[in-house]
Amino acid sequence: MPDDAQTILVIDDHPLMRKGIVQLIAMENSLRLVGEAGDGQQGLALARQLRPDLILLDLNMRGMSGQELLRTLKAEDHDARVIILTVSDSEEDVVEALRAGADGYLLKDMEPEDVLHSLRAAAQGRMALGERVAAILADALRHETAARPAVSARLTEREREILSHIAAGHSNKLIARELKITEGTVKVHVKHLLRKLDLGSRVEAAVWAVRQGFRQ
Repeated sequence: MPDDAQTILVIDDHPLMRKGIVQLIAMENSLRLVGEAGDGQQGLALARQLRPDLILLDLNMRGMSGQELLRTLKAEDHDARVIILTVSDSEEDVVEALRAGADGYLLKDMEPEDVLHSLRAAAQGRMALGERVAAILADALRHETAARPAVSARLTEREREILSHIAAGHSNKLIARELKITEGTVKVHVKHLLRKLDLGSRVEAAVWAVRQGFRQ
């Protein structure tokens, strides 16, 4: 396994599903499993202890839910990219998770290779979003799209540049490296452009930006 393999923590309360995910990850040289948890509280403790690069998180768990754990991790400003892996394709769950700061949303009925492909993308600092989920999110944003082109004109040149990177699925760290600015500066710009566009998450911004033609 390469020394630069991304570390990953799996949190899922279904033992059979969790073991299957662990076996799948073992097939990917770019990922290294550092822990697994069967509930939210244990997962939070391991996330704090292990500080993994990626966290693969189920939504519907007994006790501390995936949504609650996600909000806690983001409030604690963990560096880990949190990818949701769930059976739920409801618009409400998708939008809530992404607005809470999830870095991706995958469905458990995806083909194993598609899941690995998405995890590779996440490991490279890109978004992990299944095709069906992207369509669900696009539908959720469609009714707002017509009102926002004029709003986008209020973005600064730097904000528009960063938005094009977000549309390409780049993480804050990757954007900072490409633009030769600090990651903290990128976060400030992202916060400002989300507020100007009245969007709740960078993933929503990515979908909206692609629809508006913000491409590199």
